[in-house]
Amino acid sequence: MQTTSTDVLDQLRALPVIKRGGTQTKFHPYKLNFIFSKLDLDADQRQSVKQALVDHYQTAASIDARDLRATLMLIFEQLGLAPAAKQYQDVFTTQQRRFAEATNVQARIEKLFNRDDSVVHENANKDSNVFNTQRDLEAGAANRALGLQMLPDVVAKAHLRGDIHWHDLDYSPVTPETNCCLIDFDGMFANGYKIGNAEVETPNSIQTATAQMSQIIANVASLQYGGCSANRVDQLLAPYAEKNYHKHLADAEKWVAADKRDDYARSKTKKDIYDAMQALEYEINTLYSSQGQTPFTTVNFGLGTSWIERAIQRSILEIRIKGLGREHRTAIFPKLIFTLKRGLNLAPDDPNYDIKELAIECSTKRMYPDLLMYDKIKELTGSFKTPMGCRSFLQGWRDENGQEVNSGRMNLGVVTVNLPRIALAAHGDQRLFWEIFDERMATCHQALAYRIERTKQARPENAPLLYMYGAFGKRLQAGDSVDELFKNQRATVSLGYIGIYEVCTTFFGPNWETNPDARAFGEKVVKVMREKCNAWAQASGYHYSLYSTPAESLTDTFCRDDIAKFGRIADITDKEYYTNSFHYDVRKHPTPFDKLGLEEVYPQYASGGFIHYCEYPNLRQNPKALEAVWDWAYDHVGYLGTNTAIDQCFKCGFKGEFTATARGFVCPQCGNHDPKFCDVVKRTCGYLGNPQQRPMVHGRHVEIASRRKNMSPEMIKHAATYEKAKQSDAQRMASRELK
Repeated sequence: MQTTSTDVLDQLRALPVIKRGGTQTKFHPYKLNFIFSKLDLDADQRQSVKQALVDHYQTAASIDARDLRATLMLIFEQLGLAPAAKQYQDVFTTQQRRFAEATNVQARIEKLFNRDDSVVHENANKDSNVFNTQRDLEAGAANRALGLQMLPDVVAKAHLRGDIHWHDLDYSPVTPETNCCLIDFDGMFANGYKIGNAEVETPNSIQTATAQMSQIIANVASLQYGGCSANRVDQLLAPYAEKNYHKHLADAEKWVAADKRDDYARSKTKKDIYDAMQALEYEINTLYSSQGQTPFTTVNFGLGTSWIERAIQRSILEIRIKGLGREHRTAIFPKLIFTLKRGLNLAPDDPNYDIKELAIECSTKRMYPDLLMYDKIKELTGSFKTPMGCRSFLQGWRDENGQEVNSGRMNLGVVTVNLPRIALAAHGDQRLFWEIFDERMATCHQALAYRIERTKQARPENAPLLYMYGAFGKRLQAGDSVDELFKNQRATVSLGYIGIYEVCTTFFGPNWETNPDARAFGEKVVKVMREKCNAWAQASGYHYSLYSTPAESLTDTFCRDDIAKFGRIADITDKEYYTNSFHYDVRKHPTPFDKLGLEEVYPQYASGGFIHYCEYPNLRQNPKALEAVWDWAYDHVGYLGTNTAIDQCFKCGFKGEFTATARGFVCPQCGNHDPKFCDVVKRTCGYLGNPQQRPMVHGRHVEIASRRKNMSPEMIKHAATYEKAKQSDAQRMASRELK
């Protein structure tokens, strides 16, 4: 039922509502209207109940939530509406029971032991069959129950209802951990650090440097719950590879003819670089953090220009192309991100164009690397840096000396709002949409503010590598406030969102992409969220960023919650998944240019986290088609991933795309689906996953199976079309610049 300007309940809007946890909120008539619509009441009976409620509170200064329930029960009784009273009581009892179960440690652990899909498959990077992951899941089950008890009542109830989602409840708020970070490897290598009982000094070779990197990554991943990234790793490691070069040059002076010494030293150094980068790849993929998962690691490279930096770039790509083990499986981690930069590696006459060609080959065979467009990232985020984990971007920031700082900064956590639910609850009424939206934003703000305060309660000695030995840049002393690393907008805390596609579909229909009003509405929703974040940041001194949530399991969870609340609604909940952030409907197959053209407007607001990607068939035989998209995208989007068919069957030798079925992914040639004898790699959201080895939640599996190609085989055959489009676009841009 819509709330209209003539709704009698509007007379109560001026009264504040005191929630059960003591929080004060506004009175929202739509909530009672939704409840009344679920009860066996005709229009006249509903109107009578509303009028009686208004009469009861007309002289009150506020409405107590507990008194409101009792008052409604009394009104139902006085009006002879016993069936409605029972229904209302049943709803309340169910909600109370659900909250009691959610905050019951034993009930949470039993849910885990029963192998509930939403628990054991929530994170595609966790193998729930192994002991250390099981131990982490057991601890997480208890933490979720305790965490809900710690959260503000309004926040906890909103999370349980599916209005919002407090991310990583299995770690926070029970422990005041941070989320993700850009590790300050430069400072740690230069100044030394301590892990456990070992004092570690500056590395004297690239092999030692990469060995130290893997140990730092493992420890950082165990002290937080999000991803960790290495920024500009080619430039980071080059000084230590140069030490190898000088050692080999010294040896050459003893044993090699003078005119061949440099060639000898370079050749030996390149071999050292390759071996060191290969060791790093294997070490990361064989590590387990204390959370029972492979550390979520991102490695960025591509800006280096020296022969050593180029050798590091080539080694990273060649090793990834080769694959892991004797079967040459695709490595899931580290996530590789290659930087494109005009004048460096974008065009054929650029000095590092050959590295770009290798990156294209790697993407056609292994999906990674994803791309950062140097100029666009600076425009969107204020400075160039790699994301933390899969998509979380820091904003440009300078310290008290005016020095730009990226490495050593971090994110404090994410709370995501369920946008499709707001649209569904509004029933086509945009005014009501914005009313509910404002209410949800207030709840998210309360949740994020609590997240900041809880994280500030950590002590440096809780995570010494982070706070005392340089991973977070500054080195605090025991007893110092960790807030020194968070305040003045040095850290970020993120408001996430999901489902712009579903929101616009609710108001404008499933083919809204060509409707200017619909596109403007979708943009406005994201723009207003960014404005909220800016206001919260200005008022608090902490950077609230708008984050396009990866929604690995949330794409399933929110949709299931809304099916229970609203039923199966065509093109919204009946899909059994919600669409990530601002992405185009995955069931459609626009060209890559049309897809990116629709999406490119959003990151200017959601610069705290975003990624675009396009779906392709097998591209190994036509890398130029992929390059055409990359080049066109350079001036349009900041961060781009490639989704292409790279599955392998080791029984029959098939290479291509496995078929999605209810039991998982199967080889289309021989029907094999045994993870021991196949390598199935899909983009989970911002990162890759292997669903045969580590299954995903139902909604994510359905979403992946629903994806259509943005470039058909027929279009692949005509890559020149894309080259022409790219050139035409470049000419138009040049013309605009001249004007």
